[in-house]
Amino acid sequence: MTISPESTVRATVPTDFIKASRLLSEDELAVQRMAREFVDRHIVPISADFWDRAEFPFEVLPKLGETGIMGGTYSGDYGCAGWNNVAYGLAVAEIARGSGSMSTFLHVHSGLAMAAIHELGSEEQKQKWLPPMARCEKIGCFGLTEPDAGSDPGAMKSVAKKVAGGYEITGEKKWIGNASFSDVAVIWARIRDESSELDGKIGGFLVEDARSTDGFVADVLPRKGSQRSVWQTHVTLTDVFVPEEDRLPKARSLGSTLKILTHSRYGVGWDGLGQATDCYENALSYTKEREQFGNPIASYQLVQQKLVGMVNAISQMQLLSIQTGRLKDDGELDAPIVSMFKMNNVARAREIAASARDVLGGNGVLLDYRVMEHMADIEGVYTYEGTNDVNTLIVGQEITGHRAFAPRPTAT
Repeated sequence: MTISPESTVRATVPTDFIKASRLLSEDELAVQRMAREFVDRHIVPISADFWDRAEFPFEVLPKLGETGIMGGTYSGDYGCAGWNNVAYGLAVAEIARGSGSMSTFLHVHSGLAMAAIHELGSEEQKQKWLPPMARCEKIGCFGLTEPDAGSDPGAMKSVAKKVAGGYEITGEKKWIGNASFSDVAVIWARIRDESSELDGKIGGFLVEDARSTDGFVADVLPRKGSQRSVWQTHVTLTDVFVPEEDRLPKARSLGSTLKILTHSRYGVGWDGLGQATDCYENALSYTKEREQFGNPIASYQLVQQKLVGMVNAISQMQLLSIQTGRLKDDGELDAPIVSMFKMNNVARAREIAASARDVLGGNGVLLDYRVMEHMADIEGVYTYEGTNDVNTLIVGQEITGHRAFAPRPTAT
């Protein structure tokens, strides 16, 4: 029996072998159901096609803006949903289940750009930007990584020189998602202002209408084999003027930047759960329908061993995800914990995707069966928001007290 992807019956409720849903409130479960329905209706049917063409699905943004997921934990005073962090994580996992590219868009727009404005911006900046960004009417990007400064943002070379009325920013950024179509770019640069205590410090700046600003050029990076339907760019800034009122007033050091990365890294940990779950659910459905030697392949021991390994890992990921969200809600989520969370979930997702592709045999490399798209996208997630090695060393430093990173002067 040869099955088609259309005949595969998708799970109507999330995989929950250990009944982890009992740890969730009714409000959290309602958010999860809403996000799952949205994903199955608006993202799953188009994901493979846009991924294959390396095109961004702009048509989804108005609908996505109606869900409340963007900036989901922020107050209704800013046009946001006001969910707790577990509910937000559950919604993120569902977006990732539908498309790793769309969840990456979410992390850039919501987890980085909106987070930077919410945590480090003035009240005027928050009122101006957060409501339309929550509705996806205005899109944000986050310019931190540079060609020579990925895991080491303290080595940043971009400079913001103080001039009359504001700053002129010059430098380069790389792997900057959304920058080619952003309405606001959060750009990080080292301040040069000898008259200020901020001289030499890393500051954050809002480049409004970035895509048409003089001196701001965002070239989409071509020929990617991962995250194909979200656009990362190489940004060049040449004397880009930013008015004083568009500097993020609470961004006064590298530590300000790292605070935002902790928030975004939390969301990426839920990505791993969402993508792993979709790989497992598709593999499980496939094995029940695919017959070889007169029996469904789900009846064979080696296939069952792979499926059990997947659901076992997913069950552990669910528990870690919920606990990490509870810690974040209680204000107890620190960098080492979130590094372990991201490191664990994405590494397990990588293994589950490979196992699911194996179970699907030759069909596993076809995009219509979804697993290959996830498998490729997880490779991108495995690297961004802290590589697996860097996150390992962050946890290692916490438990041993020894810093294994190459020594360098304290960044400012």
